[in-house]
Order: sequence, then C-alpha cells, then structure tokens
Amino acid sequence: MSSILTNNGAMVALQTLKSINSSLADTQVQISTGKSVANAKDNSAVWAISKVMESDIQGFKSISDSLSLGQSTVAVARQASETVTDLLTQMKGKIVAAQEDNVDRGKINSDVTALKDQVNSVISAAQFNGLNLVDGSTASTDVLASLNRDSAGNVASSSITVTAQDMSTGGYVAEDVFAGTTGASTGGDAVAFTLDAAGTDTLIIGENSGTFDAGDKVSLTIGDQTVSYTVSANDAAATTTSDVVALGLKTQVDNLGIAGLTVDYDSGSPGELEFTNGGTVDLTVSGQFKNAGSGGLGAMDGIDVSTGLGASSALATIETLIGTAIDAGASFGSVEGRINTQANFTNSLADSLKSGVGAMVDADMEEASARLQALQVQQQLGVQALSIANRAPQSLLSLFR
Repeated sequence: MSSILTNNGAMVALQTLKSINSSLADTQVQISTGKSVANAKDNSAVWAISKVMESDIQGFKSISDSLSLGQSTVAVARQASETVTDLLTQMKGKIVAAQEDNVDRGKINSDVTALKDQVNSVISAAQFNGLNLVDGSTASTDVLASLNRDSAGNVASSSITVTAQDMSTGGYVAEDVFAGTTGASTGGDAVAFTLDAAGTDTLIIGENSGTFDAGDKVSLTIGDQTVSYTVSANDAAATTTSDVVALGLKTQVDNLGIAGLTVDYDSGSPGELEFTNGGTVDLTVSGQFKNAGSGGLGAMDGIDVSTGLGASSALATIETLIGTAIDAGASFGSVEGRINTQANFTNSLADSLKSGVGAMVDADMEEASARLQALQVQQQLGVQALSIANRAPQSLLSLFR
C-alpha cells in the first residue's frame, strides 16, 4: 500500500542518515582531539581510570625532581668525603715523614696544619641548597622516592633516608651539664622528663665536671619545638657561664609562647630553671649538650708532629681518621647509587604509565582515517537514498491523471 501520509522509505533513510552523521561526528572528534575517550561521556569507566593514572604521572614528575635534588646533595657529600680522604692521605705522608729523627718536624707540622685547615674548608663548603651532610649539622634527610597505590586506591609516599656522616673536627668532652631534674632518663649530657599538667620541675644547667668552652651548644626541646644557646667566647670567660646559658634558654623558651608554660630563673642558684606547666596537657622536655669540638674527625685537632712522641701517636690517629673518611664516602656512594637507580626506575615507570593511558584513550588514527572516508561515502549515499524516498509519493500523481 502506498501512502502520502506515511513514507516508510523516507523514515528509514532518515534514521540511517542520522546514524551515519552521528558516527561521522564522533570520528571527526577523535581526529581533532587525537583521543577515542576525550571526556567522561565517551566512556566513563576508562576516562576515570585514565585521569587517576594521569595524576600519578604528574606525581612521578615531581618525584623525579626530588630524586635529582637528593642525588645532587648526596653527590656533593660523597665528593667531599673523597676529597677529605685524599687530604688525610697526604697528611699521613707528612706524619710518616715525621717519624724520622733527622727531619725538620716544625716545617712538617706546618704542612699538617695547612692540611687540617683545608679539611675544615672542604667540610664547611660541602653543602647543596643549604644542606650539609658532613658537618654534623643534621643527622639524616629523607628523599621522596615513590608513590605507592594499593588495590583500594589508597596512596602513600615512600622515601630514601640518607644518613649524614659527621666529619666535623674537634674532640668531644663530656660535660655532665644537666642536673637537679627529677625523672631524668638519660645521662648528664642529655636529659628527658615529662612535665605533668599543673606540675613543676627544676632543671639545673651547670658545669659539674668541666667548664663551658666557646662554641659549646645546649638545646632544649619542649613538645615539638626546639631552642638552643651557643656559648660565645665572652660567655666562656664569664664567672658564671651556666647563668648566661640558662638565661639565654629561658628567653627563647618564653618566646615560643607555649600555653600554660612558665620558666623562672633563680639568680641565687646558678644555672637553675624552674619549669611550671599550668596548662591541661602534659609536656615532654628534653635537653642535649654538644661540645664545640665534637665530630667524626675530632681527633684531627690533636695531631701534632712537632715532637717525636707526637709524631708517633699521630700515626695511629691518622689511620683511624682515614678509615672514618673512607666509610663516609662509601656510605654516600652506596645511597647515591640507590637514588640513581630509583630515578631511572621512576622515569621508566612514568613512560610506561603514559603508554598505558595512551592505549586506553588515544585514537587509532589509521582506523579513524579509514572510517572517516567510509562514513563520508555512506553519508552521500544516505542523502541520495533520502532524496529518492522523498520523491516516491510524487509517482502517485500519475494515478490521478
């Protein structure tokens, strides 16, 4: 039956043309964006996965920068250790020469002193971006190494810990500087106690087994905040150096502004500080003393080959110092190699993630090109089919002539 009201052929041709045009539009988007999944509408599951992985890739770029910074820092420390090892080896040659009686030990000792100064110069200069891993100013540093995502989607970071090697010079002398504190859990060079809420405790900073020297450092940590006082030459010459240190620490603790904490100084009791916790939270208080000459190469300052006895004792000392420098260099070399391996792995991992994301969302351009041409032909045929279907009712006019 033919009808002028319902043109089934035209409707079929129209639906077919709409489908072709829709497919053609999708193909054109893929060609213009280069992606088969350009937004969540295209494929929500694949789009969500790709966005998570893209965020991880961005994170790994930051990790790569962190590893580069860490590797440079460790490389500086390793180079310093190797240089110090070479200088100490030169010093050993001078010390060996001083074992002979028929030499000018005074001149040799001058050369040894110059090498000491050079060692100190290398140690002081061995910093990268303000971080020095060989002068004893820090115990360790963490280098961000990876982002770890578990099956539940939780993300945690992991780091490579670089242990610093204290190669500062000077010999450590125990001072037993802390006394009078109840509940002390460590020796005289360190102290730790808990200051109960609404409680009072007394800390005495004194010189029970020696005197303070210029450069000595006393630190106090209250909760998670730390203050310190370094003894100056004028302080060391004072009659009551412990009072000077106590007052300096009190001023700094007061400046912390810890709620409820008051620190009182008793001028009648040398070096005595009374801590009162008027708050409602217990406070942990710890103290640490560091001698001005403490360090891994502390024995170097005692080397003196101007006499036969000094030259003899210096020979054993220099062997120990060279061993310390070699151990430091080996330690830094090991961790530098680890950081380098992690950096290479991180770069490879980021590339693999990029390839994986690309496999999910990138368009196959060869396929898209072939599909585009096929759809364009189909579009032309669809237009002609619709045109023919639209002309079909006109043939009915011949029935009425």
